[in-house]
Amino acid sequence: MPIPALRFGHRAVPIVLAAVVIDVIGFGIVMPVLPTLITRLGHLDLAAATRVAGWMLAAFAIGQFFAGPVLGHLGDRFGRRPVLIVAMVGFSMDYLLMAVAPTLAWLFVGRAVAGIAGATFGPAGAVIADVTEPARRAATYGLLGAAFGIGFIVGPALGGLVASLGPRAPFVVAAVLAALNAASMALFLPETLAPEHRRPFRLRDAHVVGAFRPLFHAGNAAPLLVAWFLWQLGSVVYPSTWAFWATIRFGWDATAIGWSLAWVGLLTVLVQLFVTGRLVARLGERLAAVAGLGCASACLLAYAFVTHGWQVYAFFLVGAFGALAYPALNGTLSRMVDATRQGALQGGIGSMNSVAAVLGPLLASQSLAWGTRHGFDGAAFAVAGLLLFTAMAIIAVFVVRPAAAKSAAIETGAASP
Repeated sequence: MPIPALRFGHRAVPIVLAAVVIDVIGFGIVMPVLPTLITRLGHLDLAAATRVAGWMLAAFAIGQFFAGPVLGHLGDRFGRRPVLIVAMVGFSMDYLLMAVAPTLAWLFVGRAVAGIAGATFGPAGAVIADVTEPARRAATYGLLGAAFGIGFIVGPALGGLVASLGPRAPFVVAAVLAALNAASMALFLPETLAPEHRRPFRLRDAHVVGAFRPLFHAGNAAPLLVAWFLWQLGSVVYPSTWAFWATIRFGWDATAIGWSLAWVGLLTVLVQLFVTGRLVARLGERLAAVAGLGCASACLLAYAFVTHGWQVYAFFLVGAFGALAYPALNGTLSRMVDATRQGALQGGIGSMNSVAAVLGPLLASQSLAWGTRHGFDGAAFAVAGLLLFTAMAIIAVFVVRPAAAKSAAIETGAASP
């Protein structure tokens, strides 16, 4: 029988949200120890290690870029449950491999496989679509963003604490968490896709290139899409260079790095939960996007020149309002396409994010390495801040101003006799 519309609190939802949290924890838990591990395995100084880290993060993103559509199509063919379980088992085994990796090459392989196994957002989102009524689906999807934020808080903080046991200990913890999550899914996760709703798997369809096409049907969306890409490209500076920059600038150890990243994640989640909805409603989506990108840009540019560790925490009280950008930009774009193209638009945006996730770590790490060698170790944050400032300017000039002019013209015409 077809699966009927189920309640918001279906028992599958918290299980898949836990999978997303574990996925993000697995990514973030190793961030505080990467500088130490890469310098030891590669016998490199920190400046050279930042370049290696950039390529390593790119390998992770490339793995997700190609694996995401494949896992999604496999879920449509075989059901969500087996895909999620196999991916989580692979995640666990891969982190065990990285825990004993003898060389940088093995660490690279491990990060690429982690990207493949960790591309669980598609199947997790499909579970939510399967079990949630359409009227409540948007609210439930919002939990995926919260799960990501929680994972980003817990991962680096846990990595910093566990690092006291050695630079490989966080990989072991990530492996254990993934294994426990796989076991919980095997025991408790029901299959949410009815057999009659499944379709054949075709490898030729499981790619991301086609996802870009619907973006060209989004009307005058080009400025917003360019701004979105620049925003994503600049924002990658946090996961790709934060640990190295904090070590170089402040001499922080893994624990201090972990707590600083947890602060970033905590404030971001709080803004998403309690501020964004109110401000977007008050300012409107376009102005909220400008405000969010402006706050994020100002924070990044400030980080390029800070001299004391406490300033990092203080400036992110402003930078956290960058969380306005996602709902504002996404909401504006979604209004430019009709209901038949909403899913395709989101798929294209996801593909664009993946491209930024590949290029961003390379740009940020190379900027940090260059700046460190030339006496300006804040170069990566300066570049990122300028990218976000450019995104803000594009929206202000090509989106907000034309909209205001159009609105003024309509009001003038209405007032004319």
